[in-house]
Amino acid sequence: MLDRNKIKKKVPVEDFVVLIRKYSPKDIEDSGHAFKRLSQRQREIFTIEEIAKLLLKERPFLVGIQENENYAVFFKHKGKNLRIILRLEFQKVKIVTFYYILEWQIPKI
Repeated sequence: MLDRNKIKKKVPVEDFVVLIRKYSPKDIEDSGHAFKRLSQRQREIFTIEEIAKLLLKERPFLVGIQENENYAVFFKHKGKNLRIILRLEFQKVKIVTFYYILEWQIPKI
């Protein structure tokens, strides 16, 4: 069985940075359930504006495309590894989900 969340292709970080910076902060949206896993306290810390700022201003250390065509983007954030799953659409970036991962959970691609 095919794991739709498995990364099938590594994307050069610089290529992703050029691509994502074509969008503006107002183009980055919650897909509808990106924040559902978070506690109320976490929702105060992580806002869509904070995620947009991270995507547009910071440089990820790893980027890949999953079997389901979503991007998996990995950042160092406040001393932890943050994985953001997003879908690029014609005029929007939809944040599917995001969460911290441990070092051993970083894919080897």
